[in-house]
Amino acid sequence: MFLSAVEFGFMPMGFKIGQEMAENNTVLIIFGFVIGLVVVLAEPAVHVLNRQVEDITGGAIKRRSMLIALSIGVGISIGLAMIRVIFKFSLLYYLIPGYLVSLALSFFVPKIYTAIAFDSGGVASGPLTSSFILPLVIGACEAINDVSEVMSFAFGVVALVAMTPLITIQALGFKAIVTNKVREKLVLRRILSADDEQIINFM
Repeated sequence: MFLSAVEFGFMPMGFKIGQEMAENNTVLIIFGFVIGLVVVLAEPAVHVLNRQVEDITGGAIKRRSMLIALSIGVGISIGLAMIRVIFKFSLLYYLIPGYLVSLALSFFVPKIYTAIAFDSGGVASGPLTSSFILPLVIGACEAINDVSEVMSFAFGVVALVAMTPLITIQALGFKAIVTNKVREKLVLRRILSADDEQIINFM
């Protein structure tokens, strides 16, 4: 039933929308970003992962924060895929810097964030991405370029969707570290600035 819905619903719809949106490059990029935000909300596996992460971490990593980070990551990846379709360059220009950034972040964030980030990459690039987003990018590529260039510039969007959550989730962990350090400094400053000459009367 799912494959029938994909074949007769998701894929033709995504392909047609991609063709229509390709008339304006700016609109195509913005639409790609927005549709990436929405697709994550429709992935059941994402909601399951967010709930499990919140339970396992005892609420230290909020479900809402995870969902926002994943949505932004997938939105950016679809926007980048549309830019690649328009300007026609190699996927490696995204993947190499992206994975270098994600690996660099893994040295500074808690290991729990790195583990969650790599799991999130696999979850975000789920069935809906393959059945709707990929035909969307193929339709845009065919409208802007030519059918012969679809294999070169339309494919790779799933790899981008799997990569960007690695950065956004670990960035969430980096933000948590910075926030804790700032809070500690504020508390220490408040203690040091206390009046040592204050007289306390014990009754």
